[in-house]
Amino acid sequence: MEQGMPEEVLKNTALIKDLAEAAKDMALLKGVLMRVKESPNGSELVTYAPFTLFPSPLPKALYHQAVAVQPLFNTLVDKISQDSDFLREALASTVAVDDFTARLFKIHQQVLEEGRAQSVFLGINRSDYMVDTKADSTTSLKQIEINTIAASFGGLSSATPEIHRHVLRVAGRIQDSQRIMDNNPAKGLAKGIIKAWELYGSEKAIVLFVVEEKQRNIFDQRFVENEVWARNITVIRRRFSQVSESGFLDKDRRLFVEGKEVAVLYFRNGYDPENYSSEQDWEARLMMERSRAVKCPDISTQLVGTKKVQQVLAKPGVLERFLPDQPEAVEQIRATFAGLYTLDPGPEGDKTVQMALDSPDRFVLKPQREGGGNNIYGSEICATLQNSEDRMAYILMDKLHPAPANNCLLRRDAPVKISSCVPELGVFGVYVRRVNDMVMNEFAGHLLRSKSTEHSDGGVVAGVAVLDNPLLF
Repeated sequence: MEQGMPEEVLKNTALIKDLAEAAKDMALLKGVLMRVKESPNGSELVTYAPFTLFPSPLPKALYHQAVAVQPLFNTLVDKISQDSDFLREALASTVAVDDFTARLFKIHQQVLEEGRAQSVFLGINRSDYMVDTKADSTTSLKQIEINTIAASFGGLSSATPEIHRHVLRVAGRIQDSQRIMDNNPAKGLAKGIIKAWELYGSEKAIVLFVVEEKQRNIFDQRFVENEVWARNITVIRRRFSQVSESGFLDKDRRLFVEGKEVAVLYFRNGYDPENYSSEQDWEARLMMERSRAVKCPDISTQLVGTKKVQQVLAKPGVLERFLPDQPEAVEQIRATFAGLYTLDPGPEGDKTVQMALDSPDRFVLKPQREGGGNNIYGSEICATLQNSEDRMAYILMDKLHPAPANNCLLRRDAPVKISSCVPELGVFGVYVRRVNDMVMNEFAGHLLRSKSTEHSDGGVVAGVAVLDNPLLF
């Protein structure tokens, strides 16, 4: 399975057709669902979330490396979020040219000036990697980014192992089916939310999911939500506009929405400028940040997830600032870093620009955005850097070279065909801190997504990547 499914399976068109039908039905049975584009806010019409017909090969050692380093990344993110001087220095050039990051940073400053009311902190992160393959076939795990807000697909990826086990059984590959790992990020993410709710200390308080205007991916969130409901904790789902209408802070800065005290705010929205459609939305975000409620993430932790912070962390000596006297932890984290380069004004940034213009195919130009589909490649890098006075809004990163394997990407209304695909591994981490005491810091499951080698960028919701499972070798 090092190169994926054997040719005799992939070339058997009758078998592939039967397996695809069985896989789609199993996805529906297991709740691996999305609402359709035509009706994003109603569940009368749903379809299976896009996924691969077969699991994808992934080196066992690199998977375990990603799992082992996740609690260290949790610690790192938490420590950076508490270092306001570092965030100010790291983001100074970005804030000058990127209005969205500047707006987030302004809220961060307002909260600090007033003094935090929040004493319990919840982080749900997903660190994304590719397996980089060199010309001599050696492989290494390299981080693409770390998501500190609205890290998705913990829910649906909890249900996909059974789909691939079933497909492999139907294909007569029983031994391979037994190698599909159990995976339940939904339970792991909910565990963090539940712990934060408990530490908030009010049995009548609720958990509020802050959600988008269009909610195609609602079932992914429902998996997590239902794990919280199973503990008899009330969960409501509201948009920024709805929080703005009924939300207020009392004299102790407790947050109330529709008359209910909110213990935990879980943001599945708020990571993109388009998520804020009015000044009222921004005011609602500020009100939530000023409150005592546990935010996942709080505004400081969201800023830690910017690409600029990722690039600054790769500079010599920076990790040691946050992990002093922990050389092994620093080494584990640094080993996952790809080449990251500043575009700030000055000789170093000028050198980066020239390097990119000379060899654009070696790099990826990354803006300060989440959600997939925002990166810039090839000749577009040259056009952007030559025509942009705002180069500080980006960072430059080495382009990775994952080894492709043949698979089928199953999507609604798309033909079933064999494609050359590359996987991307996401690793979920959850932590909870009360004041200075880290009370939870855990690996919480994985997510594998694959996309055709025809596409450079884009996520599942964007319609490019699809859900997958690792088959370790």
